[in-house]
Amino acid sequence: MRNETSRLGNIILNHQTELLEGWVSTLVARTGRREANAETELRQQASRFLSLVGQAVTTAGTDNIDSNAWQEARQLLSDISATRVRKGHSSIETANFVFSLKEPLNGYLQAELSDDPAALVSEITATNALFDMLGLFTVETYQKLREQVIMRQQQELLELSTPVVQLWKDVLALPLIGTLDSARTQVVMESLLQKIVDTGALIAIIDITGVPTVDTLVAQHLLKTVAAARLMGADCIISGIRPQIAQTIVHLGVNLEDVITKATLADAFQVALKRTGATISQKDE
Repeated sequence: MRNETSRLGNIILNHQTELLEGWVSTLVARTGRREANAETELRQQASRFLSLVGQAVTTAGTDNIDSNAWQEARQLLSDISATRVRKGHSSIETANFVFSLKEPLNGYLQAELSDDPAALVSEITATNALFDMLGLFTVETYQKLREQVIMRQQQELLELSTPVVQLWKDVLALPLIGTLDSARTQVVMESLLQKIVDTGALIAIIDITGVPTVDTLVAQHLLKTVAAARLMGADCIISGIRPQIAQTIVHLGVNLEDVITKATLADAFQVALKRTGATISQKDE
């Protein structure tokens, strides 16, 4: 295998310029991205990859891309995948960066080993297997990074969808819109508790006007949030209790007796002001 793989390594290192030009042209044609900056970056990545693969093949062969000899090549593919995830490239485009190199390499192998069919078949088989492994590594890395991006975006959306605002001195409001599940409850609780710590608020109004339905699980999530806020020294008022929600809570047997509830945020705000000793007066015209 070493004699065969040394041929591949020699081809890559001895024909790097010609391989690079053909490879980059193929990549640009397939992706349709002809921006000058994009092509320059692509050329730099391709040139570096060719060099690293040539060295790794010559040193360690093609059997195990997890070996130390392939570390730099793997790292480069990881960096390329990360860049392409950020720029919105597809997984197919990312994988083609590796897979499209097989065809020109096989062409050079055919030219060099045309008089030795057995060696040619063996070398092409080993080359295809190598770049299949490298391509799969690239796809797996891309998918993991993409999942991380999606999870981070979901977390950011959760945080944006649960803003805690200060309505008055010592009074906070947390308007909830949409379904309240376990993951979002955790974000809600963390956001509210942190705001209580930052402001020293005494009252927190949790407004569920925008929550479409309240079931047992949602009610339990609300009670947990109320309990956590109380441990931090702030009482909670739940506003936005519509008739159908009130009937549902009663039907479910959820105990909200020790929690102040109001129909509207305005009503809850008035209660909060009274409890903090503040008053608002309307100036007569």
